[in-house]
Amino acid sequence: MHRSALKSCPLPRRPQHESFFGALKNERVSRVTYLTREAARQDITRYIEFRYNRKRLHSAVCYHPPREVHAEYEKLRIAA
Repeated sequence: MHRSALKSCPLPRRPQHESFFGALKNERVSRVTYLTREAARQDITRYIEFRYNRKRLHSAVCYHPPREVHAEYEKLRIAA
């Protein structure tokens, strides 16, 4: 599968999307050769769930992982 498959993304181009897709390409897609589209989908899903959302620090949320920020939001929402 060619790496250019990500270029055909239907999402509107926004800075957040550009940052996400740049990180996805640099940290995962450019380092792996996928034999099938399904293998690529599964690997990218795993990357997003277990690396990008849980461990990677994001500047948009003061350099915290998104899961941590979401958990704090939920805690505050329930307390309110």
